[in-house]
Amino acid sequence: MEQSKSVSHLFLIATVVYITCLLLSNLIAGKIWAVTDNITLPAAVILFPITYIFGDIFTEVYGFRKARTVIWLGFGCSFFAVVVYLITIALPYPDFWENQAAYATVMGTTPRVAAASFIGYLFGEFSNSIILSKLKVATKGKRLWIRTILSTLVGEGFDSIIFITISFWGTMDSLTVFRMILFQYLFKVSYEIVFTPVTYFVVNRLKKAEGIDTFDYEEKYTIIGG
Repeated sequence: MEQSKSVSHLFLIATVVYITCLLLSNLIAGKIWAVTDNITLPAAVILFPITYIFGDIFTEVYGFRKARTVIWLGFGCSFFAVVVYLITIALPYPDFWENQAAYATVMGTTPRVAAASFIGYLFGEFSNSIILSKLKVATKGKRLWIRTILSTLVGEGFDSIIFITISFWGTMDSLTVFRMILFQYLFKVSYEIVFTPVTYFVVNRLKKAEGIDTFDYEEKYTIIGG
């Protein structure tokens, strides 16, 4: 089916929720969650996988081109947020302000971690969307659960490997880095699998409400546009 050029209020609401989850994930990523004595994960894992669920929903209902727009919007908003955080940290503060260090710790980021986050995000989200889109055409729209899980396996794999490797390689031993990648990857993929019924519910409701079910026939899958 040909993709609609209009933007519905449901698409707008979903986009706002997606970007909100993305921004909050970046903000809470500095908190470390001690899952067990030997397993630690960034707190962002409780929220960031939802962005992949929304990525699946955008691609499945509205098609790759609309999903691409949302991915770039998320990237732009995240970049803008980081710039604002760094500017506010750099602002002069009075002597009676005793929370500068705490504020900088929570809101700040290093160029290395920021680059890792942005690169991992783009590779992960675009690979997830492209794979799901191609599989939808190949399966003629059947077996959504297979498409969402397979696309997530690749997308979350790219994101976890790129982000953790760029952020931490050389700052700790390689075994610890590999364990961080593995545990984060397994958690996020399991998250998606558990929420599969929710994905089905939202996708079916949106398709019915919007009156569309987009198939990306002959899509060139350029990430910039055109």
